[in-house]
Amino acid sequence: MITLTDINAAATRIAPHIRRTPTIEARALSAPLTPAKLSLKLESLQATGSFKARGATNKLLSLPAEALERGIVTASGGNHGLAVARAAKLAGVTATIYVPENITAAKVEKLKRWGATVEIVGKVWNETNLHALAFAEKNGAAYFHPFADAAVMAGQGTAALELLADVPDLDVVLVAIGGGGLVSGMGVAIKALKPAVKIIGIEPTGSPTLKASLDAGHVVRLPEVTSRIATMSCAETDPRVFDVVRSVVDDVVLLSDEDMLEASRWLWFELGIAADLSGAAAVAALMTGRVAYAAGTSVGALVCGAGPEGIS
Repeated sequence: MITLTDINAAATRIAPHIRRTPTIEARALSAPLTPAKLSLKLESLQATGSFKARGATNKLLSLPAEALERGIVTASGGNHGLAVARAAKLAGVTATIYVPENITAAKVEKLKRWGATVEIVGKVWNETNLHALAFAEKNGAAYFHPFADAAVMAGQGTAALELLADVPDLDVVLVAIGGGGLVSGMGVAIKALKPAVKIIGIEPTGSPTLKASLDAGHVVRLPEVTSRIATMSCAETDPRVFDVVRSVVDDVVLLSDEDMLEASRWLWFELGIAADLSGAAAVAALMTGRVAYAAGTSVGALVCGAGPEGIS
């Protein structure tokens, strides 16, 4: 669906409009998570608070101006919606963001402050997305898919280029999964540049979309989604995303919402990093022992989203 060439082109295209986020080594801790070297890529410091600004901005800049004249619409658990609202601001057009009922109140408020029209509908993203697609068809708005879009995936993959530049000795990268666009984009970049690096995805036990599909060997629709983490809740991925995930992801582990909340609190206490629950997923995988690495291993963990969850 995308190649390293697409990701490099995206990096050049979006560079004036997004932030090159820092990578820090997690050390001098009161409670070390792992004997391995742990590097945190802080996409929580990205514009709008998540990596999603990369993909939405690349999508925006890939379209002709006339395609945007009737505004932009999307369905999102929150972070992609914020990135699309910002993209609409850059283009000077309207943004309509459909969100599921389990979105946090803080993200709704942020969406409105970005000037977006917010429509809350559906228990899970897949239901919400039907309304966004209907709006796009009726009003002629440009639809920005949060993960199954080549331009969006290529934009997300640019985070991997920065991470590899900052930590060239990486052995493994831990990445949260919602619909699969982030892990796909980053995976394509990493496997093209350093194929020996292992890529581990993390999903909630209440929304094991990619795990269930990988186990089945084909895309499956979950009968129920029980995770309260809207940014990681997706009942069914896209077949094109699944094909990429299957080719670049080495394993997917499952964690509870509570595991990620505890990791969010740890990030705030130890490092002063305000991460939402998806942003804490990679750290949670280490905290729970769902993944474990020995001394001498170089581990990269994406803190993919900002939020107040761990702050108290």
